[in-house]
Amino acid sequence: MAGRLSRREIEALQATVGRGNLTAAAAELQEKLESLENTPLDIAITGESGAGKSSLVNAILGLHDDDEGAAKTGVTQTTMEPMAYPHPRLPNVKLWDLPGIGTKNFQADKYLNQVNFKKYDFFIIVSATRFTSHHITLAREIHKLGKRFYYVRSKVDIDLNAEKRKKNFNEARTLQEIREDCLKNLREAGEASPRVFLLSSWELANYDFQLLQETLENELDAQKRHVFILALSNISAKILEKKKAELQEHIWAVARLSCAIGAVPVPGLSLTCDVAILVGHMKRYCEAFGLDDESLSRLAQQVDKPVAELKSVIKKSPLASEITEEFVLTVLSRSGCGALMVLELVLNFVPALGSLAGGVISFVTTYYLLQSFLDDTAEDAQNILTKAFEPKAKKSI
Repeated sequence: MAGRLSRREIEALQATVGRGNLTAAAAELQEKLESLENTPLDIAITGESGAGKSSLVNAILGLHDDDEGAAKTGVTQTTMEPMAYPHPRLPNVKLWDLPGIGTKNFQADKYLNQVNFKKYDFFIIVSATRFTSHHITLAREIHKLGKRFYYVRSKVDIDLNAEKRKKNFNEARTLQEIREDCLKNLREAGEASPRVFLLSSWELANYDFQLLQETLENELDAQKRHVFILALSNISAKILEKKKAELQEHIWAVARLSCAIGAVPVPGLSLTCDVAILVGHMKRYCEAFGLDDESLSRLAQQVDKPVAELKSVIKKSPLASEITEEFVLTVLSRSGCGALMVLELVLNFVPALGSLAGGVISFVTTYYLLQSFLDDTAEDAQNILTKAFEPKAKKSI
């Protein structure tokens, strides 16, 4: 069986099987899992009009500016009130495009009340040029209210393209100059220890996005961090690894739920529930790694390649739409776990031995299949990423 359980996990499993009220144990585990999967995450994007707030919203959501559900962008002010943009796959994750700051009537404390600051988990303060006293004043008010904020210098790709005209152009040096200029402006405006992340909404995998992502991971609580990582676009191998690690961490919890249900001495109950559990989580893995038609179509459009070309490298996993109860039952029968499930049905008719063995068999079956499926989907997601960003073959003349 792939992966080893820790001593803590084994003890938790033993406690689950040993509890008298298994129905209550199953309900408690189900509630915990649902709470994790439905954890809300609200991210506020603010800054001056024209700084690229809406484009950053779309980039983080993995959307083109003209996609359905994308934030409206333009050269004039397009956001007049807070607008929520749900994640395409995780509706409990929302990015909020807030109205622009910096007008002569701008007052940070009133602004935060107007945009209902309490609902946001953290703020990203965006500037396309220099940070000003408006940004600092807003940051201080956010800090007073007990919220976290992060400075983002956007559109650095435009600055780099302009500098490329110079004979002595050096990208690393230019980026460092931009960063130092931002830090200098912030310090002069009264910010003691500023942190600035350099981003381009058109090249999200480059520059400081990974650093920003890791900073957020470290400063969010466990549940918020989990949904944040799953909401990230699959733009790098490191993000895929993080997603796999997050999903891996919760396989044993899902298997414990299956164990608690399997230990309830009702013939047929565990098989039915295990299949439903496997269907739900296998679909979740596929969607997290972009193995669904909508995600693949969106990626194909972004990299200007046929969807069929991306699908051609999927070797081990089905798409999310193909995961049904029939699919899971077929996997069970082929893997050898089907025999365990049949044995469980028999043992359910033996009161004492049946309950204990049924729970353990359900645990092993669920844990093994989800671990194996996670390995396969992560591998295929890496194949898709490689194919998406490999150079196009040149057409023969």
